[in-house]
Amino acid sequence: MIELHDVSHAYESAVILRHITATLSEHRIGITGPNGSGKSTLIRMMNGLVIPTRGDVIVNGHNTRKKSAEIRHHTGFIFSDPRTQILMPTLCEDVEFSLRRRIKDKKERHNVALHYLDQFGLAERADCSPHELSGGQQQLLAIASIMAIEPDLILADEPTALLDLRNTRRLLRIFQRIDAQIVLVSHDFSVLRQMDRVIVINNGTIFADGTPQESLDAYETLIDVEEDHAKLL
Repeated sequence: MIELHDVSHAYESAVILRHITATLSEHRIGITGPNGSGKSTLIRMMNGLVIPTRGDVIVNGHNTRKKSAEIRHHTGFIFSDPRTQILMPTLCEDVEFSLRRRIKDKKERHNVALHYLDQFGLAERADCSPHELSGGQQQLLAIASIMAIEPDLILADEPTALLDLRNTRRLLRIFQRIDAQIVLVSHDFSVLRQMDRVIVINNGTIFADGTPQESLDAYETLIDVEEDHAKLL
């Protein structure tokens, strides 16, 4: 569970988030909103990558101000650019690197890595260089490496942005069956509709928070109003 207590954040003089208060207890939660609204900053706060200027973020009982290392030990973060997460010379070695603390036996670690690559359709390329992959395949590799650590919480910043329809559906099926809590940022309504709850961030505040239908309807209305206003200028 994630608790946000009157969270605000500013970069120098620019206020990014304002007085965000929410308790996130659902299994799958989506965050959306216009570009520059503070979504990525908000999700980075949930594992201590960003510490709020004001307020507190509590993740499974731990305050990110004091226990960020403990929180990250049980959290997987999927960045929008997979190249920032790929470290090793082959696909299999990259997943094995994520498993190094959980599985000490090399053969077992190798077999488990192949299992996770297979889930994402990458097992046949296990010995290939990640640089030979497409952007979408690199994203799948980064996700496989995160899934391999079996985190309690998965935070994902636009995890499907590089994926085609087949692999987007593959990822959503995996997200639906695993036990970890998932919080993801996305602009894709088809992805957001698969969530249990959707939060819309606009101008650094919570604009809508509810079921996917409720929140996305409110977001579409907001965009319609803004577009109508722009036509009058």
